[in-house]
Amino acid sequence: MTPAVTVSIVTFNSISEIGRCLDCLSRQSYPSFEISVWDNASSDGTAEWLRKVSHPQIKLHISPVNIGFAAAHNRNITQSTAEAVLVLNPDCYPGRDYLDWVTRAMQWDRKIGAVAGRLYRLHKPESDVELPTPQSLLDSTGTCFTPGFRHLDRGSNEVEAGRFQKREWVFGVTGAAAFYRRAMLEDIKIEGEYFDEDFFAYREDADLAWRMQSAGWKCVYVPEAVGAHVRKVLPDRRSEVAAELNMHSVKNRFLFRMNNVCTLTGLRFMLPMTFRDLQVLGYVLLVERSSLPGLTFVLKHFRKRWRRRRLILEKRRVPLSYLHQWIRRAPYSLPFESGEASQ
Repeated sequence: MTPAVTVSIVTFNSISEIGRCLDCLSRQSYPSFEISVWDNASSDGTAEWLRKVSHPQIKLHISPVNIGFAAAHNRNITQSTAEAVLVLNPDCYPGRDYLDWVTRAMQWDRKIGAVAGRLYRLHKPESDVELPTPQSLLDSTGTCFTPGFRHLDRGSNEVEAGRFQKREWVFGVTGAAAFYRRAMLEDIKIEGEYFDEDFFAYREDADLAWRMQSAGWKCVYVPEAVGAHVRKVLPDRRSEVAAELNMHSVKNRFLFRMNNVCTLTGLRFMLPMTFRDLQVLGYVLLVERSSLPGLTFVLKHFRKRWRRRRLILEKRRVPLSYLHQWIRRAPYSLPFESGEASQ
């Protein structure tokens, strides 16, 4: 029997996290899923630990080189025949009913291409995962875009205080726990890639979300799908992040723009976008020169990026006004109504 869901996990030096992640998956109330784990040349014993895990649900691939978050998930998805995919970080721990709720949500509207759950923040992998309270810190309740084209997680690092309790349309879902419909992924893939592999890591979820929305698919936020996440990359912790990851972050800001921002959108948001660009460029030139290769990468691969841009823009099926409504200074969402969802 073909599983209805593939859970795709990419590990890289994840020995302190992957065991708990797999344990949470083993407790899922949803019965029909498989787990595909791709290890990206870990050096901390993750691969050896995974080899000892014997479970019929788990498909394991140990890569001799680190091919990146985007490419590894693409391999897992390509090898799957499931109707939906949960892209899951090894440091993300879904609650027992997580798969139940996100798969149920897919049935509410045939244009739902992605589902976002309600993730809470953990400070370290071994932290206790308790039932969330109004004082719990949020990690993500979907993603959004600012006029400067920063993509952010709604509610990140904020006290919940009873907010985000309703189902809503949101722009996208964090790649830490992203539930995707297979039909949507097949519809928006570009040159055989679901996630753009030039991104390597970071912002690839934002790029996919924009392509999804542009092609007419939607993302619903389901607060009943609860999980916990140990988030390592935050805007105020840039100095603690590996230099290579910061380089990819800089590179991918401009790759995203080349992929998705058409001329009219660029003109509409030119001032805040340019202001943010100058901030990024100034910081790289004056402080973070290790990220300079990210800028040169964009120039070296200009022809390829321009070709992909054309293919992506040709897939747009919604008016620009629809996309522009999501770009706000404050996180934006729309009410979600469905006969089945109200049950």
